[in-house]
Amino acid sequence: MDVVFRGALVADGTGGPLARHDVGITGERIAAVAEPGSLTGGRTIDAGGLVLAPGFIDMHSHSDLQLLANPDHPAKITQGVTTEVLGQDGLSYAPVDDTVLAALRQQLAGWNDDPPGFDWNWRSVGEYLDRLDRGIAVNAAYLVPQGTVRMLAVGWDDRPATEAELDRMKELVATGLREGAMGMSSGLTYTPGMYAGTDELVELCRVVGELGGFYSPHHRSYGKGALDAFAEMIDVSRRSGCPLHLAHATMNFSVNKGKAPELLKLLDDALDDGCDITLDTYPYLPGATYLSALLPSWATEGGLDATLTRLSDADTRERIRAAIEESGSDGAHGVPIDWDAIEINGVRHDRNAHLVGRSVAASAANAAVAPAQLYFDTLLDEKLGTSCLMHVGHEENVRAIMRHRTHTGGSDGLLVGARPHPRAWGTFPRYLARYVRELGVLDLAECVAHLTGRAARRLRLADRGLVRPGYAADLVLFDPDTVADTATFDDPRRPAAGLAHVFVNGVAALDDGRPTGALAGHSLRNPRRAR
Repeated sequence: MDVVFRGALVADGTGGPLARHDVGITGERIAAVAEPGSLTGGRTIDAGGLVLAPGFIDMHSHSDLQLLANPDHPAKITQGVTTEVLGQDGLSYAPVDDTVLAALRQQLAGWNDDPPGFDWNWRSVGEYLDRLDRGIAVNAAYLVPQGTVRMLAVGWDDRPATEAELDRMKELVATGLREGAMGMSSGLTYTPGMYAGTDELVELCRVVGELGGFYSPHHRSYGKGALDAFAEMIDVSRRSGCPLHLAHATMNFSVNKGKAPELLKLLDDALDDGCDITLDTYPYLPGATYLSALLPSWATEGGLDATLTRLSDADTRERIRAAIEESGSDGAHGVPIDWDAIEINGVRHDRNAHLVGRSVAASAANAAVAPAQLYFDTLLDEKLGTSCLMHVGHEENVRAIMRHRTHTGGSDGLLVGARPHPRAWGTFPRYLARYVRELGVLDLAECVAHLTGRAARRLRLADRGLVRPGYAADLVLFDPDTVADTATFDDPRRPAAGLAHVFVNGVAALDDGRPTGALAGHSLRNPRRAR
């Protein structure tokens, strides 16, 4: 063997009992799982007292750009992530043309930044995956983003697609899957993806299902209309025959406090009826997005310039304010906004740095202006490139949903901004520390299965997610007594504690707790892609 983990307590990713083994690696693969003390290798790692698990799979990641700009990727390596799924929420950078790429660089700056001098040398899904293969720290899968596809075929208009436009979208989705995408995502509270009706989504999902993919929607509401929005996605899955994976499947805002059992019954009824459904969550209460996402959809129709023009008009501002503060806009999940719950956590310009880490309400009070005015002025000055935290979650809902039989883990982590959500650095150790060791919501073997084997099955990765001979040597070795997230909202870029080693495709990415800078990851492509 090249490397042997001696005497590890193995959580193999199935959820079965932990057992002590030697585990050997040869090249990129697990070569043997054997009795303690029976294997020898060029390097032996004493794993006594430590747990060896498959590398964690981040089912909902926003590293699309930062993984290329900073390929050593310490945020994920230091928490044991060896695979992540990109192209989320219906908005990412492939497939694109020059016009759509320019618009996305503006729209997604609050998620991914827009690094100066960055080489945007791809346009297709296949070219983006090839770019990943030039060297990244973790493995990466990709979802075709439905909102981006709609930009290409329809533009930014709030209207049904024509038959010709629908045909083009179907071909774009099919091409993306044939080039290696694992499925399709949607962001149905983000423009322009939110302009798609149910029937349009069904037609696109038929293509996804036929090509071996799954559909991962950020659906139309996590607030007032949450249960109806979940039901719509189940209907799309039923009608199209496409497997469904519900992104960050939370029940947020005051209207949903304590309502997780209603969601879980909806899912269980569908599962019992033969539907193929999984979900992911992050183990935190606040969510995160870009600040302009709270705007009503009509205010963002037509793209960036049209939105900024509306925000500059006093009468239109008042109409937007009423929608956000009084009736609850569709962008704000149908719930009137509490400005005390909206915290700005990333800005593009230094002149606005004083807003970071404070709620919109607090900054407005300090400036002696109404919260809506500060909100509008900030969006205009930043050209919408501002991110925020939304303090809208409920602990009882988080715990109930993570117990579900189809649950997997996803960080939904944004890596940019002055104070990003700590989930980008802490999601997976937080599951093990808070919800396993401290609260006992899940037992250790079960939790590892959620974060590894179960996720690999959804991605149809036949050789990842388990500690078994012949499987890819994506492995994490951690101390079950000390593993913990240390990232906080005040200091969000702190690496996790208690992780000793992380291997990606047989190469040490974290060695004795220190990142090595190794770039052994690569794209993971749809097994049914064209060859």
